[in-house]
Amino acid sequence: MALSDFDLVFFGGSGDLAMRKLLPAMYARDVCNDLPATARIICVGRDEMSQEAFIEMVETNAKSHVKEHVDAAAWQTFLDRITYVAVDAGNVATYAALAEALRKDSSLTRVYYLATPPQLFATICENLAAVGLATPNSRVVLEKPLGRDLASAKQINKDVGKVFAESQIYRIDHYLGKETVQNLLALRFGNILFEPLWRREWISDVQITIAEKIGVGNRLGYYDNSGALRDMLQNHLLQLLCIVAMEPPTSIAPDAVRDAKLQVLRSLKRFTPTTLSQNIVRGQYRSGYVDGQAVPGYRDEPGAPKQSKTETFVAMKAEVDTWRWAGVPFYLRTGKRMADRLAEIVVRFKPIPHSIFNQPTSSFQPNSLVIRLQPDEGLSMNLMAKTPGDSMRLKQAELELDFREQFKSPRMEAYERLLLDVLRGQLTLFMRGDELEAAWEWVEPILEYWEQDDTTPAPYTSGTWGPAAASALIGRDGLQWREEALPED
Repeated sequence: MALSDFDLVFFGGSGDLAMRKLLPAMYARDVCNDLPATARIICVGRDEMSQEAFIEMVETNAKSHVKEHVDAAAWQTFLDRITYVAVDAGNVATYAALAEALRKDSSLTRVYYLATPPQLFATICENLAAVGLATPNSRVVLEKPLGRDLASAKQINKDVGKVFAESQIYRIDHYLGKETVQNLLALRFGNILFEPLWRREWISDVQITIAEKIGVGNRLGYYDNSGALRDMLQNHLLQLLCIVAMEPPTSIAPDAVRDAKLQVLRSLKRFTPTTLSQNIVRGQYRSGYVDGQAVPGYRDEPGAPKQSKTETFVAMKAEVDTWRWAGVPFYLRTGKRMADRLAEIVVRFKPIPHSIFNQPTSSFQPNSLVIRLQPDEGLSMNLMAKTPGDSMRLKQAELELDFREQFKSPRMEAYERLLLDVLRGQLTLFMRGDELEAAWEWVEPILEYWEQDDTTPAPYTSGTWGPAAASALIGRDGLQWREEALPED
């Protein structure tokens, strides 16, 4: 679907996200001839800066994040699209400079991407409306964090909703833009093979992990007031859970898919103080070694409070109370300074009931579908297969499902796909306001319990898979995390 002409405005256009992800993504689509020749990108920042100085910043900071070889002519064509405008988000008078930079054709698509702190969302939207820049053809993209609790999320929805209709609001979660998440939808709803098995009778458990090797880095000021639950689980992990657990939507239309996801969020079993303490583990990293390098503990990071109770790790057992999923545990896990960098969904099927081979059923690994989101996107099936030779000995084998190789299609990064969807007006991969509120409603009792709890997060050594209590959590159900269950070579 070809794009119509547009003006794309990045608030926070001189910031880290714009330089690492947004501008490289737009360059990648420009090289692929997806952008109309006259389409323009306006980068908005707080600092007074000449156009030349900003382009030099893009050369220095954004160019290095382009994945493929940079063609000099194509890069110059891309730079020619970019205009820098200095705007004080809180001062409506400075929006005149933005109005001057935008084309006056009201039929053009205008996209305002707010890569700013959430406390500026309402102010920016109000000021855009005040100077007549919020047109019927305008769209607004909201980056996380979308609030820090249910009340603040509702306030964001209310404030932005005063200016933009729900159909104009794109709440972005870049994990939903990943190719393998799209392929999970295709596997489930484009094939007869998996969907009959996608239920409690055949599935043992589901594990969703987002693990990072890095620590808090220069985000400590934000992170210490957020923690892993707000930063990762409330949004990324819950959205992935929704994709796995949703009922088949009537179509791929935006509201059909988002209705199905909302139903999952509303079906999540609520925690009580008793079940919460039994089914959630929070941790905080201590000093250790990552990739052979010594790294400090969280409380030893520059500027960190010495008695901080902020969690850098969360593992939990969640349950979806529906006929399809009743009794199937969903194990969610995320953490910093862990043993490896990965994001994956593991759907494990139930074990065979009886072995006809000369080896016990305990030696059979359950079949599983592994959806890898990073670092190497892909899907694989783990099956039991006969080892070569004259004996009937079975061993686990991994079958790669490499669709990109078969289709010979180039890789598209998550932000590339999501930006294209915004420009096309396609809302399927973006959260609706009631989805956002339902996620916070489920998470909020956990936050309230922790605020009243005097205990501190369990310590874990950097470069490991988190606190031992996380293994005990899943072990009580007679299960293991995937890396613990992998057979030795």
